[in-house]
Amino acid sequence: MPGLACVALLLISVLLPVRAFQSGHPVTGRRFANVMGMGGADWLVRPERETEENVEGALDAIGIPAGSTVAEVGAGVGYVALKMSNRVGPNGKVFANDIQQPMLMRLRETTTHLGIPNVITVLGEPDNPKLPENSMDLIILVDVYHEFSQPQKMLRGIRSALKPDGRLVLLEYRKEDPFVPILAEHKMSIAEVKAELEPEGFRLTQTIETLPRQHILIFKRAVN
Repeated sequence: MPGLACVALLLISVLLPVRAFQSGHPVTGRRFANVMGMGGADWLVRPERETEENVEGALDAIGIPAGSTVAEVGAGVGYVALKMSNRVGPNGKVFANDIQQPMLMRLRETTTHLGIPNVITVLGEPDNPKLPENSMDLIILVDVYHEFSQPQKMLRGIRSALKPDGRLVLLEYRKEDPFVPILAEHKMSIAEVKAELEPEGFRLTQTIETLPRQHILIFKRAVN
């Protein structure tokens, strides 16, 4: 039920914040959401997530070629990163970034248990994803960008990590839709995303609206 999803996210936001303060984006004034803590890890892999978000459908729509090098920033325990590892195959790589070591430790336990060799965990910082420069065909942020406490610096690091023709993909709950059962601080509008990303050297190339609750926004590096 949508109400239960809203309550679950409310509890996570209140009980499991990583950051003890909040501020706003200098361009849009948007208030930054708290980062989900390790206590919310099980919520990230809840059985109903596929029904609510259609992650596989999102990856189908985005298109992830076999053999590509991709990254998930804010990967948590790797729900999306593990799905991408199947798509890039044995000749591809998935860099799973997070700022919380316990999340990455749980992901490494999973990849070891399942024998998945192509997922590389990366401990980032709030202002630096710590991804190798000029190496990524695609970087995806799934319901994560709105939690960045230093989004401008993070975007600069992400841009540096992308290949010249690489793509940055954001999935964000639709702020334009009042019926999406998520707290307002965990939603973003297309206009907000564009206003914040374009000054950091990105251009919106595609908007996909096939998911139940989220925008799929695909960006490329803008030509200087």
